[in-house]
Amino acid sequence: MGLTGKLTAQIEYKSGGDVFHEVMRYAPHEISSMSPEIIQGCSLHEGEMGSVGSIYVWKYTHDGKEKLIKETIDMIDEEKKSIKFRSIGGDVMELYKKFDATFHVDTHGDIDLITWTLEYDKLEEDAEDPVTLLGLFIKLTRDIESHHLKP
Repeated sequence: MGLTGKLTAQIEYKSGGDVFHEVMRYAPHEISSMSPEIIQGCSLHEGEMGSVGSIYVWKYTHDGKEKLIKETIDMIDEEKKSIKFRSIGGDVMELYKKFDATFHVDTHGDIDLITWTLEYDKLEEDAEDPVTLLGLFIKLTRDIESHHLKP
């Protein structure tokens, strides 16, 4: 068992990959209304909304507990509709010395796929792999999709 890991999930997204990318980049503060069970708030702590180097503080619920994460936008690739978030503080840093969450949008014909990749370095060998966090990202993606599919 290693200290470094990578988890990936790919989700078919019916409300448009462009929409998902735009929400994650320019409107993360609105996600709490799209997925209130998971996200209770997102505030811009430093920088400009949707720009590399910006720092956000998220309030979220994971495994039934209210948590906080502070992260920066590490990379944006408009062509791939991709954003990489790097954790720099909060509850997740109690288990991981590195925790990055990246998504990108793939389009195959009429089908858009959102791919989430979590890359992490555990602080201790026996720390859990963030499988339940990956599940949280999948549910969040579904909630954003459902919000945009409403009539």
